Amino acid sequence: MDVLNLSIGGPDYLDLPFVEKVWEITANNIIMVSAIGNDGPLYGTLNNPADQSDVIGVGGIDYSDHIASFSSRGMSTWEMPHGYGRVKPDVVAYGRDIMGSRISTGCKSLSGTSVASPVVAGMVCLLVSVIPESSRKDTLNPASMKQALVEGAAKLSGPNMYEQGAGRVDLLESYEILKSYKPRASIFPSTLDYTDCPYSWPFCRQPLYAGAMPVIFNATILNGMGVIGYVESPPTWHPLDEVGNLLSIHFTYSEVIWPWTGYFALHMQIKEEGAQFSGEIGGNVTLRVYSPPAQGEKDIRISTCVLQLKLKVVPTPPRSKRVLWDQFHNIKYPPGYIPRDSLDVRNDILDWHGDHLHTNFHIMFNMLRDAGYYVETLGSPFTCFDALRYGTLLLVDLEEEYFQEEIDKLRDDVLNSGLGLAVFSEWYNVDTMVKMRFFDDNTRSWWTPVTGGANVPALNDLLAPFGIAFGDKILNGDFSINGEHSRYASGTDIVRFPQGGYVHKFPFLDSSESGATQNVLRTPEMTMADSPILGLLEMGEGRVAVYGDSNCLDSSHMVTNCYWLLRKILDFTGGNIKDPVLFSNSVKQKSPLYVEDNQLPSRRTDVNFSTYSAVVGKEVICGSDSVFEIWGTKGYSSQIRGTNRRLPGYSVVDLDRGLNSTVDTSNLKHPKLLGENRSDSLGNRYFGLFYGDELDMPVVVPSHWLVHAIIAVTGILLVLSFWRIRQKRRRRRKGSGSGRFSNL
Repeated sequence: MDVLNLSIGGPDYLDLPFVEKVWEITANNIIMVSAIGNDGPLYGTLNNPADQSDVIGVGGIDYSDHIASFSSRGMSTWEMPHGYGRVKPDVVAYGRDIMGSRISTGCKSLSGTSVASPVVAGMVCLLVSVIPESSRKDTLNPASMKQALVEGAAKLSGPNMYEQGAGRVDLLESYEILKSYKPRASIFPSTLDYTDCPYSWPFCRQPLYAGAMPVIFNATILNGMGVIGYVESPPTWHPLDEVGNLLSIHFTYSEVIWPWTGYFALHMQIKEEGAQFSGEIGGNVTLRVYSPPAQGEKDIRISTCVLQLKLKVVPTPPRSKRVLWDQFHNIKYPPGYIPRDSLDVRNDILDWHGDHLHTNFHIMFNMLRDAGYYVETLGSPFTCFDALRYGTLLLVDLEEEYFQEEIDKLRDDVLNSGLGLAVFSEWYNVDTMVKMRFFDDNTRSWWTPVTGGANVPALNDLLAPFGIAFGDKILNGDFSINGEHSRYASGTDIVRFPQGGYVHKFPFLDSSESGATQNVLRTPEMTMADSPILGLLEMGEGRVAVYGDSNCLDSSHMVTNCYWLLRKILDFTGGNIKDPVLFSNSVKQKSPLYVEDNQLPSRRTDVNFSTYSAVVGKEVICGSDSVFEIWGTKGYSSQIRGTNRRLPGYSVVDLDRGLNSTVDTSNLKHPKLLGENRSDSLGNRYFGLFYGDELDMPVVVPSHWLVHAIIAVTGILLVLSFWRIRQKRRRRRKGSGSGRFSNL
């Protein structure tokens, strides 16, 4: 067998028996072609095995060279949250209204990437046939065939790289490449051009600037020299001119390139001296790959790969226009049963589209760019970003837990550093989750949701310092604010909110298990109670906004969008611009919303969450998505205060932070795990401050005072501790003379 077509697939790229079988097939020099999936036009919907780098993944187009609406879009989601997805599909081919033979007699028309894939498989067979059989196995392999297809493809005008890959297959161009082919390695895509829009979306939509999180571009190494290969030496950046020295690039790549392919990621930052630069940076990156000698050869095979770069750079934007998207606290399927966010959707039970700015939130990303916002991605814990650089931290549809260090730092960032916080939650109801349990015939096991649409108990721990908490209702209904109509789809309610904040309430049906019972008992003359769903609050130096639903931002199952609301929230959290309708006196809280701890949503006790979590049982660590200076550290500490430092593009400000890379990890505190007693929860720790009867003043005053008081007391204790260490050190030195503690 030379070529294998698979017009099947699914979202489970962690199905290792299947994935490893595909590796075994391609490693044995069989060229595999596979359909990319029919889950378009949604992004982040690639199917396995077509999303594997050693497989030729095929998308579909119509006869007008338009991407078929059903064709799945990239990027791959294996690499999240720390990394960035690869470009897929590899190529596209005709897949709509394709004529083929009936099983019995005659012809019939079919559509789908399952049709486009065998069209490419047929092309591959034709290309294989033109190579003399005696040299076929020496020349042709999964990598060389993919090189011929992507280098010969015709790029379509209109679709981006995550829709069309290299473009429409071209049989004759690929034939010309193979006719004179010599084994070599290459990089796909071979060019990243910020001036080539829309093909280079999303990179062409947002330029680089100093002080930003690294922009990651993940390319694929195709090694036609052998099934196994290695990177000979670290890649090199070659700028076209002096301006190119403003660009700093770190590289991550496959240590072993097998089978036939590997990844090659660029992590790009503009240096601080480029804070005011505006213009283009050009150049190329070179990478040398080698493979063992082929049969009958003595010398190793070596090839130099080149990746061309043309980047746009702008001066560092103002803080108020910079938004940081939290990717780290997202958990998606696979590996666990992460349920859909809208319970009205029956045909797609899993949350598997990546929940990334450039997958199912790509329309929101484009809207924010059109509105003048600069949106960056955080794939590491909250300790790994500098709050003074950003106007708003945006948390949307998050399923993960939080380190105690994150909770403490975020509180300090909002109260003392003026960070804005915007939270879009989701439904969470344990009884409903239990009812969603089902028996899976493939794995012969019971599947039960790991969490709800969002992990509300974890979010409540995070929001506890601000006196805010979500409940466990599942609310549905339509509402309008100032003529803007929206659909609330399986959202939750707000059950705690401080006095003096602004809370919007609407009458919705509760479709949770307990709410459904109440609905059955409801008589026609009974009215639905108003449920709080939107809250806005000034808190210390910062601002907080919370909303109980994210479906209006998510392209996956959106009924109506709420981009208008997101813009108004970001105007408030980032720039303290208050919309007169959202901040009407009629919605100002005269008294706090409050429920007891035992009425808050609780964690499931029958699920081992650590299996799916990057937090529970783990340590705080900043990944390769963070700014270069804190890779592999614990990040910025909220307790160690630094000196003044100039931020790119700004006047001198007090960063008021420290880099904490040497903290002892043996006593790390982790969030409360399943089944633990919640009597000493964050709710009791902080809520007395917000809801105590003795407070007869705006809440931000005592909370801000309390922070400084804690810092003052902590400072005194630290001084006393260091004094004691110094005394012991002196005594030890006198007694032993060894100087063992000279580095304390």
